[in-house]
Amino acid sequence: IQTSDIKNTVREIVNSTPVLDIHTHLFPPAFGDLSLWGIDQILTYHYLVAEVFQYPGVTYDQFWSASITEQADWIWDQLFVERSPLSEACRGVITTLNSLGLDAHQKDLKSLRGWFAEQEPNQFLDRCMELAGVSHIGMTNSPFDETERSFWENGVEVDNRFIAALRLDPLLLDWINASQQLRDLGYDVETDLRMLSVREGTVNEVRRFLNEWADKINAKYVMVSLPPDFQFPSEEPSSHLLIEAVLPFCEARNLPFAMMMGVRRQVNPQLRLAGDGVERSDLTPLRHFCERHPKNKFMVTALSQENQQELCVLTSKFANLHVFGCWWFMNTPSLMEDMTRMRLELLGPSFTMQHSDARIIDQLIYKWKHTREVLIKVLLDKYADLGKAGWTPQRAEIERDVQALLGGAFMEFCRADEPASGDDSVPYGVRNL
Repeated sequence: IQTSDIKNTVREIVNSTPVLDIHTHLFPPAFGDLSLWGIDQILTYHYLVAEVFQYPGVTYDQFWSASITEQADWIWDQLFVERSPLSEACRGVITTLNSLGLDAHQKDLKSLRGWFAEQEPNQFLDRCMELAGVSHIGMTNSPFDETERSFWENGVEVDNRFIAALRLDPLLLDWINASQQLRDLGYDVETDLRMLSVREGTVNEVRRFLNEWADKINAKYVMVSLPPDFQFPSEEPSSHLLIEAVLPFCEARNLPFAMMMGVRRQVNPQLRLAGDGVERSDLTPLRHFCERHPKNKFMVTALSQENQQELCVLTSKFANLHVFGCWWFMNTPSLMEDMTRMRLELLGPSFTMQHSDARIIDQLIYKWKHTREVLIKVLLDKYADLGKAGWTPQRAEIERDVQALLGGAFMEFCRADEPASGDDSVPYGVRNL
């Protein structure tokens, strides 16, 4: 490729490469009310809920006692009519609506609601995935959630573009309540794990629970969201369960164990789901995981900006560690750009640049459109730097790099069996999902 053509080539490849979105909170329409989409859901997303309370006019009690339509009306008026939608969350709404062919600048919320009311859920999902360029979607699946569990137990037919991930937050962070839930589900577990003789039976039952649910949902990895002060190893139930049940289970089934580190839950409980905050995590436990369990594979994303360099350096030291995504509060273009540059400079294209973390299907559109804009900008600079050093990339090399960053590196890390299919219509990295 001529140096003058690299810009157009990079832009074309980044915009056309299918994405494996490895972590979201999305469900296909078969999951009923768990599958969120539409204008009122977009407007009452927790980023926007937190933002609207920066301005006076409504109390927490008034807001939460209102219907979702009334909440959306208030957010629309305050953040899109009375003020310019400059935040990333607000810009995302504008990008999404315009990509769907809707004119948000008319500020006609009634008309927008009418358009969404006419959409058929499965066709709308198809359209959003097409506009976002997403081939497969990683879910977050908790057997401890009664509503979700009922779908799996009743044999829900899952859209094959959706990939399951087994989430274990209650098991590892709230064992007292989780143990009671497990007993209610028919698992013979004890709450007190201090005595080895008692713990052995419980560990076996937890392993049975993990195997049964991994089979039921066809889990591709295991995950947990961790507070910034999480410690491992320790005398807490979480350590016993990790060392004796979860990590052996993951190793036996060759499943990565994903940790999302740094969320401080309910900094402001009055904001409900929007009330979580961020703190710098102690990454010492991550080093202990990697060095003490070399046969396990670990995936990590960190919520605090202050953790990012240390996380990259740790990743460069352990082949069983994969860094992924710009999570939650880090999913803003300025921070995403800095993180992607640093990761490329320290790790090369061996990481997963982003996961959307979307909770509403419509959000796939803006999150991946904005992500691709950042990736184009960063790659152009990196390839320009290489050009100055005397190396010009070929088209196939750019395609390889972009595929890795948008899901291929994750698949390689998982060591999925990918025989050449000869079918160019099958997206890179997802043939055997």
